[in-house]
Amino acid sequence: MTLPTLVLGSTSRYRAELLGRLYPTFEQRAPGTDETALPGETPRDRALRLAVAKARAAADGLDDALVIGSDQVAELEGLVLDKPGTADRARAQLAACSGREVNFHTALCLHDTRRRQDLIHVDHTRVHFRSLDREEIARYIEREHPLDCAGSFKCEGLGISLFERIDNEDPSALIGLPLIALARLLREAGIALP
Repeated sequence: MTLPTLVLGSTSRYRAELLGRLYPTFEQRAPGTDETALPGETPRDRALRLAVAKARAAADGLDDALVIGSDQVAELEGLVLDKPGTADRARAQLAACSGREVNFHTALCLHDTRRRQDLIHVDHTRVHFRSLDREEIARYIEREHPLDCAGSFKCEGLGISLFERIDNEDPSALIGLPLIALARLLREAGIALP
């Protein structure tokens, strides 16, 4: 019996590095998903909707594949913190997060094209930022350039120095792909791990 092709529905290098820890051979496809929030949508629901949409979009034309979609939405007291894109926006985000708790909703969808089935999971992570002064924020942004990261930090790098603590069940979820849940979903789909 041949195994289905494993596909990551993302061009994110962070997610690709994480998936490589579990399964070294996979394809990457850009899902081309519109990430605009829907009116009244909660951050958790947005993350889940986008993870499913990305997996299904990347699965287009495939009939023997397991396709992974993932999305992460950062939330500060109900306000969504998107990828900053610029250093000024990153400074503003980190200043707003200083001394506060930010919630990260990381959704995962494993779309099985053989069965047309979605296996899903949503991880919730609470990041407690320590009080940050302007100089610390400026140094951090200059050293790590976290402009493509929701919340304006990379916890797998120097960003870890910005926190008092992280509360979650899966440390890889904060980087963008919850590996504990993904390993479980892959096993459910017939992939032997480890």
